Amino acid sequence: MTSVCVVDAAVVTAFGDGLDPLWDGLLAGRSAIAPLHRFAVDRYQSQLAACVPELSSAAGESRIVPLLERLLAQLGPVPADCRVLTATTKGGIDSLEKLRRGEVCQADAVLPGDLPARVAVRMELADSGLNINAACASSTLALARGAAQIAAGAAEAVLVVGIDLVSEFVFSGFSSLQALSVAASRPFDAQRSGLTLGEGGAALLLMNEERARRDGRSVLGRVLGWGSANDANHITAPARDGCGLVDAVGRALAKAGLSADAVAAVSAHGTGTVYNDAMELTAFGRIFGGRRLPVNSVKGALGHTLGAAGAIEVVLGLRSLAERQLPPTVGLIEPEEAGRGLVAAVSQGFAGDCLLSTNSGFGGVNAALVLGGAPC
Repeated sequence: MTSVCVVDAAVVTAFGDGLDPLWDGLLAGRSAIAPLHRFAVDRYQSQLAACVPELSSAAGESRIVPLLERLLAQLGPVPADCRVLTATTKGGIDSLEKLRRGEVCQADAVLPGDLPARVAVRMELADSGLNINAACASSTLALARGAAQIAAGAAEAVLVVGIDLVSEFVFSGFSSLQALSVAASRPFDAQRSGLTLGEGGAALLLMNEERARRDGRSVLGRVLGWGSANDANHITAPARDGCGLVDAVGRALAKAGLSADAVAAVSAHGTGTVYNDAMELTAFGRIFGGRRLPVNSVKGALGHTLGAAGAIEVVLGLRSLAERQLPPTVGLIEPEEAGRGLVAAVSQGFAGDCLLSTNSGFGGVNAALVLGGAPC
């Protein structure tokens, strides 16, 4: 199988622009979750979110536009023949809010399908692109699709962009579901009570090894395997036995030609909801048996960035492999019983070259990526 290399990456989160402030903030145990002032929240279950600082849009413009620009501005050159894959759950949904209030705005931005065209124009690419919307596994599946295209020889380079906003449309929906935590979320904690929303984006440029060498690109890491599965359990609730996630991880490991013993650490979805976190820990128990390996979630620091979560977590996963260090699970006080010896409120070192990154979402979707570190 053709090797899939990550040769460039960019990230914007509530910690700011770039990977360094994000990484440093996580290692310091800081949280970017704060009171939300973007819209009135007095009627909702929570008053907290993790918003990108100084994210303002021009009149009639969605906030997705400046967020996308801040993200893509960090990238180096992207080859003109590069394929484009975007991932978002709601794209410029704040434009719909403006339309409903009778304000003038760019109506095209409401549709997620507008996003790949914006990326292609901004980066001067010929490909018209495709957006993948698969709930909170969107960008994980976009990365899987990009890796599969390269592995199959259908593309030499693929740019994957995951991005989502904190909007009243989404915030009110999660509040209606009673899924939000009143306080900042506490992934894998025994007293967790819900998620906290966040926003941000990540972009990763994938190439096959030959193209990366020909273009003189440094390799940040590799996508070794990918898998997805649907547990078909419920529109919002995961199967409690973790069957969908177990299947997705099994497929990813099989694609990579590895056993579960090769995984040195896990970047988990870890939303802070009662059922998601319990499902994940059950699945990891089935996958790894009694082996205790480092597991973390970054959503207690970044909030849940929805369709962008997987891409952001892959960027962090590659840094974790480079540093042999998994950031702490911010917000964790007392681990769930099944998570003891796995999750920690401090950073965890590990030895090994493979990291598992997983995401799950509404509709029963589960996705997994096996990441490998950069060559020595």
